[in-house]
Amino acid sequence: MDMDQANLLARIADALERLAPPPAATIDLVGADAFVWYPAPARLAPVARVSRVDIGLLHGVDRQKKILMENTQRFAEGLPANNAMLWGARGMGKSSLVKAVHAEVGKSLALIEIHREDIRTLPDLLNLLRGRERRCLILCDDLSFEKEAADYKALKSVLDGGIEGRPDNVLFYATSNRRHLMPRDMIENERATAISPSEATEEKVSLSDRFGLWLGFHNCDQPTFFAMVEGYAAAMKLPIETEALHAQAVEWSMTRGGRSGRVAWQFIQDLAGRLGVRTEGAG
Repeated sequence: MDMDQANLLARIADALERLAPPPAATIDLVGADAFVWYPAPARLAPVARVSRVDIGLLHGVDRQKKILMENTQRFAEGLPANNAMLWGARGMGKSSLVKAVHAEVGKSLALIEIHREDIRTLPDLLNLLRGRERRCLILCDDLSFEKEAADYKALKSVLDGGIEGRPDNVLFYATSNRRHLMPRDMIENERATAISPSEATEEKVSLSDRFGLWLGFHNCDQPTFFAMVEGYAAAMKLPIETEALHAQAVEWSMTRGGRSGRVAWQFIQDLAGRLGVRTEGAG
């Protein structure tokens, strides 16, 4: 074989290697309690410290807390459980509740966050998790669909189970500000342009129906808001009288245009800073 033939064969071998599919991703579910899913290249990045609030500091959501805790505990014990959608008012602790419940259930569950823009790769993630010994709770925060895409169809097939069914070791939780995950104008446009308007609209709306649990979160009243700030202040041992705490909390909520768990936490962060109190480990 002369040198020209050898070089040609080497180039062909290199080209074939580039065309070959990448090696299957290796998934380590032991190294951490929480992970973030990245689809390209496919990997689970461990999270050293999850940003979470203690479940005892979440006020005004007692019913939601009880239902989600029981559902998650059953799943952790290997019993049947439902996928869940937490929907409703902004800043009322939807994702905080999921993370707090995961912390309460313990290290038996791996919490995996999938970003909204990666939802179409959810089937790929499930295939990687299928058959793993550790049970996994997948969370998609602030899930919604703004335009026509294959994303919602991928989620629909996962919730329906498809021919393989949802892996026994995986549960899917999502949070959203919308009950039906899609803006009204998108649903109305689908109705106006479809051959069968009622069926097209039903397909869009029915995506939410495929979650076994619907947990609604609503704007909190003033007593609940006060309970939130009092709980945070007590946990951080802030040196302030209750009357002054309430007065400042009301003023803060007025500047923010409403009351919510997020507004309460932002107020406490500001108050702690003004009082010179560090907040490490408070949430």
